[in-house]
Amino acid sequence: MLAQILAVVIFVAMFIFIITEIFPRHIITLTCALLTILLVFGLGMQSLDAILSTLNVHSIFNVDFWYAAGEAHEGGSGIDWATIIFIAGMMVMVEGMAHVGFFRWLCMKIAKIVKYKVTSIFMTFMILSFVLAMFIDSITVILFLAAVTIELSQLLKFNPISMILAEVFCANLGGSATMCGDPPNIIIGNKLHYSFADFILNTGLIAAISLVFVLIYFYLVCRKELKQTASNAVDPSTLPNPSEAIKSKSGFVMSTIIFLLAVVLLVTHSMTGLTVAFIGTFIAVLTLITSGKAALSLIKKVDYETLLFFIGLFVVIGGLEETGMLNVLANFIGNICGGNMHLMVAVILWISAVASSFVDNIPFAATMIPVIKNLAATVPGANLDTLAWTLAVGTDIGGSATPIGASANVVGIATAAKEGHIIRWGRYCKLMAPATIIVLSIATAILFLRYL
Repeated sequence: MLAQILAVVIFVAMFIFIITEIFPRHIITLTCALLTILLVFGLGMQSLDAILSTLNVHSIFNVDFWYAAGEAHEGGSGIDWATIIFIAGMMVMVEGMAHVGFFRWLCMKIAKIVKYKVTSIFMTFMILSFVLAMFIDSITVILFLAAVTIELSQLLKFNPISMILAEVFCANLGGSATMCGDPPNIIIGNKLHYSFADFILNTGLIAAISLVFVLIYFYLVCRKELKQTASNAVDPSTLPNPSEAIKSKSGFVMSTIIFLLAVVLLVTHSMTGLTVAFIGTFIAVLTLITSGKAALSLIKKVDYETLLFFIGLFVVIGGLEETGMLNVLANFIGNICGGNMHLMVAVILWISAVASSFVDNIPFAATMIPVIKNLAATVPGANLDTLAWTLAVGTDIGGSATPIGASANVVGIATAAKEGHIIRWGRYCKLMAPATIIVLSIATAILFLRYL
């Protein structure tokens, strides 16, 4: 009983401190992880096995951690090292692509293809944001898209705020479509052993259908603003050539090849048996080898704070799992829904969305995975696959509703603010909250019609 109380208190305290942002979030989770080990596992449970199980270091030395031939093994509790290694590898690849100017070239090239028409740029950049976020961290996608959008707004004389917000929403939507698009999906995929193709065929379908409605929504809401800027004619010959963004032609070619290879490996990993940990490591090593003298610079630019945040988070969630508190939560949801799968899907989807609007969707998703596993095991008729896709969509999409719901939102707002374009809560929510409700309504309908 003492261990359960301590685990819950530490978990709640962690969430409160993450929301208030008084301290860096990786410091918060690491501190709470240490308290979990000392107080929950040490004082409360007095169990060395619980500590070793949660740290989960032994899993790295198993063959199936790198190559999963045949039936996948059940993911244990504690630190998900496969997720951490995969994200680290993708970070190295993305830094390599940014170093050679890949993202800026792509944005400027598309703008040139649509002849620098603001309405066309608005629509194509939304689609570009969606597609890139399917394979690359949405934070990186917005970091470069927002910067290029502001650069184009200065050249073409338009207000970039609506375009940046539309890009942010589409990045979060695109991230929901694949296993590697958003951190919650990576965690869900690894813990429950879903493949890249599984996500594409399930959350990907929901995201693709939703994208059509999202494009229409943003066009209709922003059409007056777009028409006003259409009259600002600019001579295309005075604008920078996209090729000027490329810093190294050979590096550009290699980065493109490595990116395409990463996509192929992810799409086929369920057939090849290569795990995401192997793919992340392989792609990172390949990027560093081909980067030459820039390799050390790429390693330094990796977001180690985010990786440490994940490690601390997994330990705290492990505390709840080892003490049985997540089973209590699962039983509570099961009792409320009374075995009704329609109600269960609706509750998980909308609660996930609302919670992710105000708190980081990563810890919420990590907390809910053992809960839905327990629901599937104890509630008659509850299907784990359906609950997993529901959780993924809810956490990924819900984060778009408020400025603090997802990391991509924060990055987009901060990038705009640096150039004097202040995006306040009112302006943000007025445009983004209705779009979030539209997508969640579409997701609810698809989940009901397809799975129940």
